[in-house]
Amino acid sequence: MFTRLRVIVYGAVCGLLLGIAVTYLQPAWVFQPERSLSRDAAYFRAVLDLVRTNYVDGKEADADRLTRAALDGMIKSLDPHSEFMRADAYRDLQQEMDGRFGGIGIQVEQRDGRVIVVAPIADMPGERAGIRRADEIVKIDGQSAEKQGMDKVIDRLRGKPGTKVNVTLFRPSTKATFDLVLTREIIRVESVRDVRMVGDGIGYLQLTQFSERTGAEFKQALKRLQTQGAKALILDLRNNPGGLLDAAVAVAEPFFKPGELIVYTQGRMAGSREELRAGHSAGGMALPVAVLVNSGTASAAEIVAGALKDTARAVVVGETTFGKGSVQTLFRLRDGEALRLTTAHYYTPGGAIIHEKGIEPQVKVIVSPEDEANVQLQRLRQDLAEPKEFAARFGYAPVEDRPLQAAIDVLKGVDLFVARSRAANSGGSSHP
Repeated sequence: MFTRLRVIVYGAVCGLLLGIAVTYLQPAWVFQPERSLSRDAAYFRAVLDLVRTNYVDGKEADADRLTRAALDGMIKSLDPHSEFMRADAYRDLQQEMDGRFGGIGIQVEQRDGRVIVVAPIADMPGERAGIRRADEIVKIDGQSAEKQGMDKVIDRLRGKPGTKVNVTLFRPSTKATFDLVLTREIIRVESVRDVRMVGDGIGYLQLTQFSERTGAEFKQALKRLQTQGAKALILDLRNNPGGLLDAAVAVAEPFFKPGELIVYTQGRMAGSREELRAGHSAGGMALPVAVLVNSGTASAAEIVAGALKDTARAVVVGETTFGKGSVQTLFRLRDGEALRLTTAHYYTPGGAIIHEKGIEPQVKVIVSPEDEANVQLQRLRQDLAEPKEFAARFGYAPVEDRPLQAAIDVLKGVDLFVARSRAANSGGSSHP
């Protein structure tokens, strides 16, 4: 009746996107002594019978409804990422992992009953309307979103493409509460965006999520940049909420030698450690890399940043990441339902836990949500290249992408250091 599925490292997306990982575990119930489990199950059955027989409203006391409500409450009591998934919620999750779903295109997280925006998805309705990371969703179509559960919130934000939804948000940075009317769209999330050269020999690309296609798309983009003369790389993981762990490993692999450890997971049992290592096709590429991160960098994106930082293959630039480092396993149940259960935490190659700690950048660059939103708008409106034209259209002058510039400076410094080292070893001289 119970089928184990591959796992997810979870964060959530409306048009919603989550972060995903993979492990295989025995059903959790085998760890509890059989006698205690039987006694507790009998106690639950006795209470269920009392409610079903005596509650004043017979429809509300339907056994099937009560059982599912109990399952829902039991799993929610564990942590924000574990969930008993009804059939429709499980179908929604499968659509999200396929990379096509209807919604407004934001990544969200539930914290203490509040729904918080982790990051808007690039060039989707939420971002275009001005939703920013750290915004709190207060109401949806006039109804409170607080303590509703992620399934209900997601259901209310989703809908047929072309229909509208009114979202009330609270912005902590300005203490302002405001309404936005958004038109739902089919959310097609491109994993790899904005592939270009940003300086002499420096290539740049942005990863928006880690889906089934991300590994192949990343390797294609990397080859394209190298053919354009890239000798260093900026990997932009800002506002990347995560995705498939397999995809994160595939993105890291070109920089690792075959057999090298990229990430490992550790569950509650001593023998539950699972290691993910670079495969035989790994490249061992010695390309100088800078990784851009912020507080919207989560889950599988943190795996890539942490692996490259821990093994001295990249310099991490930006802000401390989100700190979503738990692994959820999907267990398929009957009637199309499923159980998403936290079963492990993941660790960088050096043994650092990411969960609730995040990845610390080596070069810290703090950017306000307002400036970040402005930079994102500038990237969307590259047709307004002239500063005066941009200012006339939006009422403010373009702002510098300071983390990106810091990453460029870091890589230029690495290039200069390498050039001087080579010159010293050859007995020559080098000048900046």
